[in-house]
Amino acid sequence: MRLIDVTLKNLRRRKGRMLLLVFGLSIGVATAVALTTLTETLENDIATTLDEFGANILIVPKASDLSVSYGGITVASAAFDVGELTLTDLDAIATIKNWENISVVSPKLLGAGEIQGRTVLLAGIRFEDELMMKSWWQINGDSPVSGHDVLAGSRLASELGLQRGQMLDIVGTTFRVTGILSENGSQDDDILFIDLQTAQTLLNKPGAITLAEVAALCTACPIEDMVLQISDALPQARVSALREAVTLRMETTNQLAGFGMVVTVVVALIGTLVVLMTMLGAVAERKHEIGLFRALGFRQRHIAQIILSEAALVSLIGGLVGWGIGVLSALVLVPRMVADTVSLSLDPWLALIAMGGALLIGLAGAAYPAIKAAGLDPTTALRSL
Repeated sequence: MRLIDVTLKNLRRRKGRMLLLVFGLSIGVATAVALTTLTETLENDIATTLDEFGANILIVPKASDLSVSYGGITVASAAFDVGELTLTDLDAIATIKNWENISVVSPKLLGAGEIQGRTVLLAGIRFEDELMMKSWWQINGDSPVSGHDVLAGSRLASELGLQRGQMLDIVGTTFRVTGILSENGSQDDDILFIDLQTAQTLLNKPGAITLAEVAALCTACPIEDMVLQISDALPQARVSALREAVTLRMETTNQLAGFGMVVTVVVALIGTLVVLMTMLGAVAERKHEIGLFRALGFRQRHIAQIILSEAALVSLIGGLVGWGIGVLSALVLVPRMVADTVSLSLDPWLALIAMGGALLIGLAGAAYPAIKAAGLDPTTALRSL
């Protein structure tokens, strides 16, 4: 009689107990699989959202600051030796090593203009790049399509009474308000956005820019390395990473991953205890059977192999069933937790990992019962028949 035949026969004889064990393992594996899938999906969603939220890197001209203080009180502060940036300078960014990680470069020229007798802040931008970087912008109206179209911040429009389609005179040039930005709580609410080339002409600064924002659209871009590379390419500029956005993204994803790991470990421990108690009960019920096997010539390792084989088969089935339940659960839960446009992150290796993890849990839980069964004294077991 082969050991595998003995194993399969025992499983068929104790269907209720084994099905209960499969159910317990599958629920544990399903929980771990669903949580892992949800965590990866949420991580990707958060990373994508934060990447789309705006710039990761800021580029401004270099300048030296001089602060005058006396008795601990700052009297005045002045900037001198201020560098200049032009659109041509930004072409050097395309030569850096990590250029493929850059989604968009958005240059800006800031200046003052007079509207209705009031001085306002003008921001010359390339609307296509700015709208790509600031995808959260909500425009009440239409996006600008020509050099004489402008967007007004919500607070500025409210204070000046600006309306969609209204004509404005700025430094002797007529512009049309195509849209008004919804309030977003930033400095954008107080700015009038105009075409960059038009702003350079109005402010008499041909080709000049005040700053540039760089968006690195990737889940784990080497931001610090990119800052160094851009600094080398633009020695006349000061390049800095917007660390708050990067730090927030890393902290959030790490917290999600840590939570998933803790739950997975807890589930693994519970699964091991379930297998341990179930197999201990099975060994106690089969004491006479094991004694008979020993009397027929089965060695200790054969008895241990039978117990471990039963646990292994049940665990593999539980792992496969649990993986299927976990994936189905994730498919149901993801649309309810994130936007409909977010796709589920399915790892093709997760099925093998689930089955392998269930197998390890089953063998770990069955190790002590197998040793106990192999150590039974056959004469003691047969005497009680």
